[in-house]
Amino acid sequence: MNKRAFLIHGWEGYPEEGWRPWLKKKLEEKGFEVTVPAMPDTEHPKMEAWVSYLAKIVGTPNKTDSFIGHSLGCITILRYFETLKDNQKVGGAILVAGFAHDLEYDGYKGELSSFFQTAVNWEKIKKHCNKFIAIHSDDDPWVPVKHSKIYKEKLGAETIVMHNMKHFSSDDGITQLPVVLDSVLKLSQ
Repeated sequence: MNKRAFLIHGWEGYPEEGWRPWLKKKLEEKGFEVTVPAMPDTEHPKMEAWVSYLAKIVGTPNKTDSFIGHSLGCITILRYFETLKDNQKVGGAILVAGFAHDLEYDGYKGELSSFFQTAVNWEKIKKHCNKFIAIHSDDDPWVPVKHSKIYKEKLGAETIVMHNMKHFSSDDGITQLPVVLDSVLKLSQ
């Protein structure tokens, strides 16, 4: 069975942005089949549309699948895991600058609230995936590092807090992210 990797961008993101092209190339060199979908209506994302689109892209999930999310892509992946059938398992998830509840920064107007209309079902998520690595930056202006503690507590995630990486986006000058490559390879063993 081929190892598959799904790279899910965040709010206002796109497949060719930031470190995704670099990671796609590196994972393909390691034999992964890599999918980097353009998520729907990225300017005005809605949970139902994003989760159903991810489900369509994945097809039948399998235990060698790796999911790598950035920002809103992380909660999209977790919400997708909630929809899996009881017997469906995936290999692991890397959550980069992910958040576990609606955002709280100054100027935020609830644009992502559809992803948090219901409580996250952490136990159900863990039934489908039991390997998580959460990567955050100590100076992210949008997603506080406290979310890494939530992922550790709720999912048993290994947490990595990096220094001066902001939101891990191309606007922050991040076009390569070796820690993510290393994390995918670690979880896929």
